[in-house]
Amino acid sequence: MNTVALSLDRHRDALVRIVPFGIYIAFLMLVPLLVHAFPEADSRWFYALQVGVVTVALALFARHYVELFSAPRLVATQWAATLAVGIVVFILWISLDHPLLRMGSGGAGFDPRDAAGQIDWPLAMVRLCGAAVVVPVMEELFWRSFLMRWIDRPAFLSVHPASVSLRAVLFSALLFGVEHDLWLAGIIAGLAYGWLYVRTGNLWSPILAHGVTNLLLGVWILATGEWRLW
Repeated sequence: MNTVALSLDRHRDALVRIVPFGIYIAFLMLVPLLVHAFPEADSRWFYALQVGVVTVALALFARHYVELFSAPRLVATQWAATLAVGIVVFILWISLDHPLLRMGSGGAGFDPRDAAGQIDWPLAMVRLCGAAVVVPVMEELFWRSFLMRWIDRPAFLSVHPASVSLRAVLFSALLFGVEHDLWLAGIIAGLAYGWLYVRTGNLWSPILAHGVTNLLLGVWILATGEWRLW
Protein backbone atom coordinates (compact mmCIF):
# COMPACT_ATOMS: atom_id res chain seq x y z
CA MET A 1 0.00 0.00 0.00
CA ASN A 2 2.81 2.41 0.90
CA THR A 3 4.53 1.63 -2.40
CA VAL A 4 1.35 2.43 -4.32
CA ALA A 5 0.91 5.69 -2.40
CA LEU A 6 4.51 6.71 -3.12
CA SER A 7 4.03 5.95 -6.81
CA LEU A 8 0.84 8.04 -6.95
CA ASP A 9 2.56 10.91 -5.14
CA ARG A 10 5.47 10.74 -7.59
CA HIS A 11 3.14 10.90 -10.58
CA ARG A 12 1.21 13.77 -9.01
CA ASP A 13 4.42 15.70 -8.31
CA ALA A 14 5.40 15.33 -11.96
CA LEU A 15 1.96 16.14 -13.36
CA VAL A 16 1.49 19.39 -11.45
CA ARG A 17 4.71 20.65 -13.07
CA ILE A 18 3.94 19.23 -16.52
CA VAL A 19 0.31 20.29 -16.90
CA PRO A 20 0.76 24.11 -16.87
CA PHE A 21 3.55 23.78 -19.44
CA GLY A 22 1.44 21.37 -21.48
CA ILE A 23 -1.48 23.82 -21.46
CA TYR A 24 0.78 26.58 -22.74
CA ILE A 25 2.09 24.41 -25.59
CA ALA A 26 -1.39 23.08 -26.40
CA PHE A 27 -2.64 26.63 -26.90
CA LEU A 28 0.00 27.18 -29.57
CA MET A 29 -1.63 24.39 -31.55
CA LEU A 30 -5.19 25.41 -30.65
CA VAL A 31 -4.93 29.00 -31.88
CA PRO A 32 -5.66 28.12 -35.55
CA LEU A 33 -8.81 26.31 -34.39
CA LEU A 34 -9.84 29.28 -32.25
CA VAL A 35 -9.27 31.61 -35.17
CA HIS A 36 -11.50 29.40 -37.33
CA ALA A 37 -14.17 29.21 -34.61
CA PHE A 38 -14.12 32.95 -33.87
CA PRO A 39 -13.20 34.64 -37.17
CA GLU A 40 -14.29 38.08 -35.97
CA ALA A 41 -12.08 38.01 -32.85
CA ASP A 42 -8.65 39.61 -32.64
CA SER A 43 -6.54 36.46 -32.43
CA ARG A 44 -3.80 38.29 -30.53
CA TRP A 45 -6.05 38.33 -27.46
CA PHE A 46 -5.98 34.54 -27.38
CA TYR A 47 -2.62 35.01 -25.67
CA ALA A 48 -4.47 36.49 -22.68
CA LEU A 49 -6.60 33.33 -22.57
CA GLN A 50 -3.46 31.19 -22.86
CA VAL A 51 -1.61 32.77 -19.93
CA GLY A 52 -4.85 33.09 -17.99
CA VAL A 53 -5.51 29.34 -18.11
CA VAL A 54 -1.87 28.62 -17.24
CA THR A 55 -2.11 31.00 -14.27
CA VAL A 56 -5.24 29.23 -13.02
CA ALA A 57 -3.45 25.87 -13.29
CA LEU A 58 -0.43 27.21 -11.38
CA ALA A 59 -2.71 28.58 -8.67
CA LEU A 60 -4.62 25.30 -8.34
CA PHE A 61 -1.38 23.33 -7.99
CA ALA A 62 0.49 25.94 -5.93
CA ARG A 63 0.45 23.98 -2.67
CA HIS A 64 2.48 21.23 -4.35
CA TYR A 65 5.33 23.54 -5.36
CA VAL A 66 7.41 22.96 -2.27
CA GLU A 67 10.54 24.27 -3.99
CA LEU A 68 8.93 27.71 -4.17
CA PHE A 69 7.53 28.01 -0.67
CA SER A 70 10.29 26.33 1.33
CA ALA A 71 13.19 28.01 -0.45
CA PRO A 72 15.59 30.12 1.64
CA ARG A 73 15.99 33.78 0.79
CA LEU A 74 18.55 34.64 -1.84
CA VAL A 75 21.65 36.28 -0.42
CA ALA A 76 23.29 39.33 -1.99
CA THR A 77 25.74 37.37 -4.15
CA GLN A 78 22.93 35.16 -5.44
CA TRP A 79 20.83 38.21 -6.28
CA ALA A 80 23.79 39.65 -8.19
CA ALA A 81 24.30 36.41 -10.13
CA THR A 82 20.58 36.17 -10.87
CA LEU A 83 20.36 39.69 -12.27
CA ALA A 84 23.60 39.30 -14.20
CA VAL A 85 22.44 36.09 -15.86
CA GLY A 86 19.09 37.64 -16.75
CA ILE A 87 20.78 40.63 -18.39
CA VAL A 88 23.46 38.61 -20.20
CA VAL A 89 20.91 36.17 -21.63
CA PHE A 90 18.85 39.11 -22.90
CA ILE A 91 21.92 40.59 -24.64
CA LEU A 92 22.78 37.23 -26.19
CA TRP A 93 19.17 36.69 -27.27
CA ILE A 94 19.04 39.83 -29.39
CA SER A 95 22.63 39.31 -30.59
CA LEU A 96 22.08 35.74 -31.80
CA ASP A 97 19.11 36.66 -33.99
CA HIS A 98 20.53 35.22 -37.23
CA PRO A 99 18.80 33.06 -39.86
CA LEU A 100 21.26 30.20 -39.30
CA LEU A 101 20.53 30.28 -35.58
CA ARG A 102 16.76 30.31 -36.01
CA MET A 103 14.37 27.37 -36.34
CA GLY A 104 12.76 27.65 -39.77
CA SER A 105 12.17 31.04 -41.32
CA GLY A 106 10.61 32.54 -38.22
CA GLY A 107 7.40 34.50 -38.36
CA ALA A 108 5.93 37.92 -37.87
CA GLY A 109 5.90 37.41 -34.13
CA PHE A 110 3.45 39.16 -31.83
CA ASP A 111 2.66 42.61 -33.21
CA PRO A 112 0.56 44.65 -30.72
CA ARG A 113 -0.08 47.59 -33.08
CA ASP A 114 -3.56 48.65 -34.12
CA ALA A 115 -4.77 49.44 -37.64
CA ALA A 116 -3.30 52.94 -37.37
CA GLY A 117 0.15 51.55 -36.57
CA GLN A 118 0.00 52.63 -32.90
CA ILE A 119 0.82 50.23 -30.08
CA ASP A 120 -2.29 48.85 -28.39
CA TRP A 121 -0.94 49.21 -24.86
CA PRO A 122 -3.42 46.93 -23.03
CA LEU A 123 -2.58 44.19 -25.54
CA ALA A 124 1.16 44.91 -25.25
CA MET A 125 1.03 44.85 -21.43
CA VAL A 126 -0.78 41.51 -21.43
CA ARG A 127 1.99 40.09 -23.60
CA LEU A 128 4.75 41.67 -21.51
CA CYS A 129 3.31 40.53 -18.16
CA GLY A 130 2.63 37.04 -19.47
CA ALA A 131 6.18 36.71 -20.76
CA ALA A 132 7.89 38.27 -17.73
CA VAL A 133 5.75 36.87 -14.89
CA VAL A 134 3.75 33.77 -15.85
CA VAL A 135 6.08 32.09 -18.36
CA PRO A 136 9.20 32.10 -16.11
CA VAL A 137 7.33 30.40 -13.26
CA MET A 138 5.66 27.87 -15.56
CA GLU A 139 8.81 27.06 -17.55
CA GLU A 140 11.24 26.87 -14.64
CA LEU A 141 8.93 24.55 -12.73
CA PHE A 142 8.91 22.26 -15.77
CA TRP A 143 12.41 22.56 -17.25
CA ARG A 144 14.58 23.02 -14.17
CA SER A 145 12.67 21.78 -11.12
CA PHE A 146 11.08 18.79 -12.84
CA LEU A 147 12.81 17.68 -16.04
CA MET A 148 16.42 18.49 -15.14
CA ARG A 149 16.15 16.54 -11.89
CA TRP A 150 13.91 13.80 -13.32
CA ILE A 151 16.61 12.95 -15.89
CA ASP A 152 18.80 11.90 -12.95
CA ARG A 153 16.06 10.23 -10.91
CA PRO A 154 12.30 9.71 -11.42
CA ALA A 155 11.80 10.63 -7.74
CA PHE A 156 13.02 14.10 -8.74
CA LEU A 157 12.03 15.90 -5.55
CA SER A 158 14.64 13.85 -3.71
CA VAL A 159 17.38 15.25 -6.00
CA HIS A 160 19.04 18.31 -4.51
CA PRO A 161 19.76 20.88 -7.24
CA ALA A 162 23.45 20.98 -6.29
CA SER A 163 23.77 17.27 -7.07
CA VAL A 164 22.21 17.40 -10.55
CA SER A 165 24.51 15.79 -13.10
CA LEU A 166 26.16 17.63 -15.97
CA ARG A 167 24.34 15.25 -18.33
CA ALA A 168 20.97 16.39 -16.97
CA VAL A 169 21.90 20.07 -17.24
CA LEU A 170 23.10 19.68 -20.83
CA PHE A 171 20.21 17.53 -22.02
CA SER A 172 17.51 19.73 -20.49
CA ALA A 173 19.21 22.84 -21.92
CA LEU A 174 19.30 21.25 -25.38
CA LEU A 175 15.57 20.51 -25.23
CA PHE A 176 14.89 24.00 -23.90
CA GLY A 177 16.74 25.42 -26.90
CA VAL A 178 14.76 23.31 -29.37
CA GLU A 179 11.55 24.70 -27.85
CA HIS A 180 12.51 28.20 -29.01
CA ASP A 181 12.89 29.68 -32.49
CA LEU A 182 16.34 31.02 -31.61
CA TRP A 183 17.73 27.59 -30.77
CA LEU A 184 21.30 28.57 -29.87
CA ALA A 185 20.14 31.44 -27.68
CA GLY A 186 17.67 29.02 -26.10
CA ILE A 187 20.37 26.45 -25.34
CA ILE A 188 22.58 29.10 -23.76
CA ALA A 189 19.64 30.38 -21.73
CA GLY A 190 18.87 26.83 -20.59
CA LEU A 191 22.47 26.32 -19.50
CA ALA A 192 22.51 29.66 -17.69
CA TYR A 193 19.24 29.11 -15.83
CA GLY A 194 20.24 25.51 -15.05
CA TRP A 195 23.58 26.71 -13.68
CA LEU A 196 21.78 29.17 -11.41
CA TYR A 197 19.53 26.43 -10.04
CA VAL A 198 22.47 24.14 -9.36
CA ARG A 199 24.57 26.94 -7.91
CA THR A 200 21.95 28.48 -5.60
CA GLY A 201 19.75 25.46 -4.91
CA ASN A 202 16.84 27.89 -5.12
CA LEU A 203 14.33 27.80 -7.99
CA TRP A 204 13.52 31.47 -7.47
CA SER A 205 16.94 32.33 -8.88
CA PRO A 206 16.32 30.97 -12.42
CA ILE A 207 12.70 32.16 -12.27
CA LEU A 208 13.80 35.73 -11.53
CA ALA A 209 16.64 35.61 -14.08
CA HIS A 210 14.20 34.30 -16.69
CA GLY A 211 11.79 37.07 -15.75
CA VAL A 212 14.50 39.73 -16.10
CA THR A 213 15.45 38.37 -19.54
CA ASN A 214 11.86 38.37 -20.76
CA LEU A 215 11.08 41.77 -19.27
CA LEU A 216 14.12 43.40 -20.90
CA LEU A 217 13.37 41.62 -24.17
CA GLY A 218 9.77 42.83 -24.13
CA VAL A 219 10.76 46.42 -23.39
CA TRP A 220 13.41 46.29 -26.13
CA ILE A 221 10.88 44.89 -28.63
CA LEU A 222 8.37 47.62 -27.80
CA ALA A 223 11.09 50.25 -28.22
CA THR A 224 12.49 48.90 -31.51
CA GLY A 225 9.49 47.23 -33.14
CA GLU A 226 11.35 43.92 -33.59
CA TRP A 227 8.06 42.01 -33.27
CA ARG A 228 9.52 38.80 -34.72
CA LEU A 229 11.33 38.21 -31.40
CA TRP A 230 8.02 38.10 -29.53
